[in-house]
Amino acid sequence: MCGIVGYIGNRPVLAVLLEGLRRLEYRGYDSAGVVFFQKGDLKVLKTKGRVYDLEENIYREVALEPYAPGLGHTRWATHGEPNDINAHPHFDCDATLAIVHNGIIENFYELKKELIKRGHRFVSDTDTEVIAHLIEDYVKKGLNLFQAFLSALNRLKGAFAIAMISTIDPQTIYVARYQSPAVIGLGGGENFVASDIPALLPFTKKVIFLDDGEIALLRKEEVIVYDFQGREIPKVPQLITWDLASAEKGGFSHFMLKEIYEQPIALQQTLLGRLDFEKERVDFSREGLAKEFLDGIKRIYLVACGTSYHACLVGKYLLERVVDIPIEVDLASEFRYRNPHLNENSLFIALSQSGETADTLASLRLAKEKGTRVLSICNVLGSTITRESDVVLYTQAGPEISVASTKAFTTQVLMFILLSLYLQGIYYGYQDKEMIKILTKLPSLLKEVIEKLHPRIKECAKAWYGANNFLYLGRNILYPIALEGALKLKEISYIHAEGYAAGEMKHGPIALIDENFPSVVLSAKELGIVHEKTLSNTEEIRARGGPIILFTTEEERQYEDKVNYIFYIPETNYALLPILYVVPLQLLAFEIALLKGCDIDKPRNLAKSVTVE
Repeated sequence: MCGIVGYIGNRPVLAVLLEGLRRLEYRGYDSAGVVFFQKGDLKVLKTKGRVYDLEENIYREVALEPYAPGLGHTRWATHGEPNDINAHPHFDCDATLAIVHNGIIENFYELKKELIKRGHRFVSDTDTEVIAHLIEDYVKKGLNLFQAFLSALNRLKGAFAIAMISTIDPQTIYVARYQSPAVIGLGGGENFVASDIPALLPFTKKVIFLDDGEIALLRKEEVIVYDFQGREIPKVPQLITWDLASAEKGGFSHFMLKEIYEQPIALQQTLLGRLDFEKERVDFSREGLAKEFLDGIKRIYLVACGTSYHACLVGKYLLERVVDIPIEVDLASEFRYRNPHLNENSLFIALSQSGETADTLASLRLAKEKGTRVLSICNVLGSTITRESDVVLYTQAGPEISVASTKAFTTQVLMFILLSLYLQGIYYGYQDKEMIKILTKLPSLLKEVIEKLHPRIKECAKAWYGANNFLYLGRNILYPIALEGALKLKEISYIHAEGYAAGEMKHGPIALIDENFPSVVLSAKELGIVHEKTLSNTEEIRARGGPIILFTTEEERQYEDKVNYIFYIPETNYALLPILYVVPLQLLAFEIALLKGCDIDKPRNLAKSVTVE
């Protein structure tokens, strides 16, 4: 969950590194550092804090004469507290090589003990420093730098993306990747490496995605890729279609607010190419999801983490309405530690915004080992999960920079809506044409909801941002939205919030209700009988003096005098409820966090892409 950037070429190296780090800071922001060449030696500058703290340190070093190659790193701490010493880059004993690393070295303690016995001196608490000393150890045994790099990689256990520069070979950046992302950017007379595409966009759109167990040697005029056995591997460059503006704030105060407002466009992009308007049907066959791939499926597993897990819970409600197949939803962090009944007649569906989520990837690999068919729903082209899946459905949400996911979630839910229609066609020979017509209006409908409700949501936030606890209640397909709404609030405002199935309120949470404990209640006419039951829960809260923020259908105007705030969501199809109800909750969380003065795009202790367990 750290960010790596590297450059070799003729541009001012610090300008490239700092620009890349600013675009990768969503991956970690405990500390930051750079290393480059100065008069033939390696010069490192690093500090606890943000990239702007690093910039201040650089500007104070007025005598710098930096030149490429160089590496930069922004850290999310795993081993060792965030401080100047534990910040990357890390050196070997003689400062002949510098390492930056994203991931976790699981056997670092064993290696560290071994290296200390052989006289190596460690200065940090990190697992990363072990890599530098291990490579140095092999060099001292007589191996050349490439051989030493290979030998060290084959001793490491865990997940890692590594970049290295050295005075031994000052014209090369060494890169390796295993279960952590690394992307190579290609230019004319210059080359780049980064953990994610946004860091490369100001400089190039031509990239090579490294796969697990691959090494890249970057020089000014060439990039050569090898496997961990030292065999050269041909790689085909890809062209990234994102533009630089899509990774900028575009006039909004925060990336999160921009991404909330981008959701109608993101939904529209996700629909394009999937909806055949002429035949009024959803078609995924061009993306490899053919009928033959689904033949004989007897069980479906939906597996993810965090926000994507909530999308899976929505997916279960949607898919169960159209397929007569048992569907299980699992947290990826728990899935592989039980004994799931995976076989060739199972379908494993992995959800991940980044495509690099460590627990989801590990669960996917378990499914593959058991011969299970794997479908992934993901937002990032070329990510590890997409490369290891049999079939991939891309959500087309575009870059999501804010740590708290918004448009990735709604496009994942839309994918499940489309998938339910597609499976309906495969298993029963028809698709709900009325539903398809409604889907074409979804982007404009959501835009209307955002523009209509946002001003009053600001008012509501002003009234309740001082509360220390919130309860979110929903039933049926809105129960996962209650979970997601609560997650968004606690992620970015640090207010304790719990999501509950409304029918469970009387089994415990009702004991917490008092005049300072707001309840956010979600209900819709489209839910049928549980709509009335959920509204009854509001009466129970009201009877105990609890404040109520109600999101419901317009016909429930009789509640205007019974609740503190009421927000009307347009009537729609049952399947669209999660999207129309979750976006106002995103806005509520944003406005409360704004009033509390929180760092909304980079909430404490969190990182965008969770690439470690």
